[in-house]
Amino acid sequence: MEKIDNRVITVSVYPQGGADEAERSLLELERLVDTAGGEVFATVTQLKNTPDVATCIGEGKLNELADICKNNSIKKIVFDCELTPAQIKNIENVTEADVIDRSMLILDIFALHATTAEGKIQVELAQLKYTAPRLMGKGKDMSRLGGGIGTRGPGESKLEIDRRRLASRMAFLQGELRELEKNRLTMRAQRDRSGLPKACIAGYTNAGKSTLLNLLTGAGILAEDKLFATLDPTTRKYQLPSGIEMLITDTVGFIRKLPHHLIHAFKSTLDETVYSDFIIVVVDASDDECLQQMSVTEGILESLEVGDKPRLYVFNKADKCTPERLYDLRLFRGGSARVVTLCAKTGEGLEELTSQLEHMCRAGKTTEVFLFPYTEQGALNSLYNYAEIKETKYIDEGVLVEAVVDSKTKGMFKKFLKE
Repeated sequence: MEKIDNRVITVSVYPQGGADEAERSLLELERLVDTAGGEVFATVTQLKNTPDVATCIGEGKLNELADICKNNSIKKIVFDCELTPAQIKNIENVTEADVIDRSMLILDIFALHATTAEGKIQVELAQLKYTAPRLMGKGKDMSRLGGGIGTRGPGESKLEIDRRRLASRMAFLQGELRELEKNRLTMRAQRDRSGLPKACIAGYTNAGKSTLLNLLTGAGILAEDKLFATLDPTTRKYQLPSGIEMLITDTVGFIRKLPHHLIHAFKSTLDETVYSDFIIVVVDASDDECLQQMSVTEGILESLEVGDKPRLYVFNKADKCTPERLYDLRLFRGGSARVVTLCAKTGEGLEELTSQLEHMCRAGKTTEVFLFPYTEQGALNSLYNYAEIKETKYIDEGVLVEAVVDSKTKGMFKKFLKE
């Protein structure tokens, strides 16, 4: 079998004063290319306050790009921005190379890492919605089955169909997704009835979220030093040292320039943050860009309308940081926010983390005493599903129960409260 040449050229267009941000974004793009199985051969940049409507980059720079492709037999170009269908077509006509943008590359990685039925459907649907208009009418074979970057997902039989059949396929996938979302809602309802505190792990991609979940629960999920190693959410039960049980869910990582349509495509997955009681924000403390990454995470959480949820900030990979750096990070977060430093790989800092989790699980809860007549044993059994039972006594009037409950549970069993 002929070896696939996955060498690519990355391209960035940035405005006056945007060189530093462009450099950081290009470094991240290189990591995305690596995660997708490619190798950056060269990078082309251009200072241009307004991208060219037809080709994004200027004519001279486009010809330079075409020469690099021709002289080095490069067949793939990745732009660090979103391109219109017309721009892709025009650039490909000049360079004679396949052109994709940052969003298409991220979708490609999503396709690589999706493992569940829901994840695969979400990826395919997002790819069809985003890439179909960019592939239609290219004037050449539209197949992306050649292998390598930008080729995963729906495949030839789905991209080389007319618009009517394409719309039919998307409608079918949306129907399948709705059914799977019903199952997810049922599972969420079951978790709600359990009365267990629910935490969601969120943060920048490759910050160590999956490693943290594995450390706490032994979930055994994939934890690689790659961007978007985890796509599908995983929920596990965790028992704190005090005996309190909680549910922790790992979610897909965030990244700068994550387009709104991608957030919408994975809304059912990201909704885990909406239904959680609090959010564990994991930050790679060893990354020089961690403050910017934290800012991106905060922005996406705001867009999901969960900005008011309690948060616990976990500065991970502390073993790679100096004490001074960790101190500065704690100081930066400051205020009333809860902060811990941790090395999820070794478990260093775990005691501090569990202490903070204990506090957050107990937040908003009170210790109450209930009296259940012997004729109401069904209600007593139900309380066990919603509360942390501290002590039970059998007296003449019935069963006296001391329990830690939240306001919702207290209201549910209000008539059994002992005055």
